[in-house]
Amino acid sequence: MNPVMDETLDEPPTSAVFLDNCHFSQVIFNNVEKFYVPGGDITCFYTLTQHITPRRKDWVGIFRVGWKTTREYYTFMWAPFPSDLSGDSIVQQQIQFRAYYLPKDDEYYQFCYVDEEGVVRGASVPFQFRAETEDDILVVTTQGEVEEIEQQNKDLVKENKELKESRLCLQKQNLGLQEELRLAQEKMKELEGEVCFLQTGNLELRRAQELQAGEMSSAQMNLASIREQNIKLGKENQELQKGLESLRSSCEKLELEGNFLKEENKRLTEQNGCRESELQQFKEHNQEVSSEKEQLESRLKSTLDRMDQLQSQVLNQEKEMENLVRMDHDKTEQLEHLKEENRRLRITLTEQKEQEEKLEQCLEDLKHQNRDLAKELEEKNHLFQLLQRKQDEIEEKNLRLRQENNELLMRLSESPDYSARVAVPSAQVPTRPPESADLLFGNPYYNSLETSAVNMPSVKKCPLCHEVFPDDIGPRQYEDHVRSHILDCPFCDETFEDKQVYDDHVYCHSLE
Repeated sequence: MNPVMDETLDEPPTSAVFLDNCHFSQVIFNNVEKFYVPGGDITCFYTLTQHITPRRKDWVGIFRVGWKTTREYYTFMWAPFPSDLSGDSIVQQQIQFRAYYLPKDDEYYQFCYVDEEGVVRGASVPFQFRAETEDDILVVTTQGEVEEIEQQNKDLVKENKELKESRLCLQKQNLGLQEELRLAQEKMKELEGEVCFLQTGNLELRRAQELQAGEMSSAQMNLASIREQNIKLGKENQELQKGLESLRSSCEKLELEGNFLKEENKRLTEQNGCRESELQQFKEHNQEVSSEKEQLESRLKSTLDRMDQLQSQVLNQEKEMENLVRMDHDKTEQLEHLKEENRRLRITLTEQKEQEEKLEQCLEDLKHQNRDLAKELEEKNHLFQLLQRKQDEIEEKNLRLRQENNELLMRLSESPDYSARVAVPSAQVPTRPPESADLLFGNPYYNSLETSAVNMPSVKKCPLCHEVFPDDIGPRQYEDHVRSHILDCPFCDETFEDKQVYDDHVYCHSLE
């Protein structure tokens, strides 16, 4: 049975999901030590990225390296739910495991973040639970060299840290620039939509203007036809007035003739009563003249009525002409208003085009800044590579020096003087204390060495392969030998001594 933490009696949600279906990059574990001292509580630090949505039943477990499913946890703790959580934020969390529930062996373990569906969302690098031991290594070097090496290491670590911080800063700036570029592109799309809308409105205005122009041309044609009809009616009116004047003149002539006949009839009646027949003829003639006069009067009356009708028609046509002129004026004013609105729309469109050009220029500037930042980052990476290459050259030089010291030591051990000097009677060899039991020739700092062989050389032993080195071997050569057993991760800064642990760690990186 796996031990369970005392905070809860519930079992964590697990599943038989294999490693191929897990997402190890959604939760990142930070500040994981290579080993933890047994008997003490440990704190696990991790980061929730924007790719995961934490839930109430998520948990963090300790798994032995080589696990296959989430049911193989050793112990677990419920993951605390973040208090302030937004969609695009990165949340830093921590959780504490009590010492009582931690493993007691020296196997390799790792932290794993498991969601409420039993799927692994993140895994840490492997670590051990073992006591911190001091390696029984004797490094013979001067204090000045030690300080110089430590200072070089500090400078390189500091410079590496500054380069990493600069790289993170540049990445943040790059993300900010990409966000600004995305906003600028969205703004450009909005402006393009507004331009399309304005162009559509302009086309509609042009169509309305064309319709109004057609209506105006038809109204002008109607006005011209009405003017021609008015001119024709004026000519007919003039002809009628001329006919009326001729009728008036003939009527006046007839009236004068009638008057003359009346006077002549009176004269004839007074002169001769016998001329009744002639008088009768004159009466008949007078009646005919009267009937003709009546006909002329009726014709004159009809002509006057016709003239009144023509005058009323002329007045109506003049009113219609005034209405058409007024409508023409209104249409002209409306057309001027539409032209003014079209001019304002063109000005607005020009301003929007200028603003779009400014946005494009700003986008180009941002691209140039991004390229400059990328170039600066490349230069810093190149500088870091040069420093790394320089460090490698120094290490190679130290390795050569150590090899030379090793050869000298081997020659020294083959000489008969060295063998006679080392061959000390067993009675004179001091008894080794318990703390130096792992050393082949005893602890060189033990007090009894003052009475033993003074010239006996110090010996170094590799803590991994237990190979013994003479005292005069160079410290750099010895460190290179020890470092040859250490495996560096190609993806991060972690180092390992065990090949299986190293393979598991690299496999974890390959799953991300």
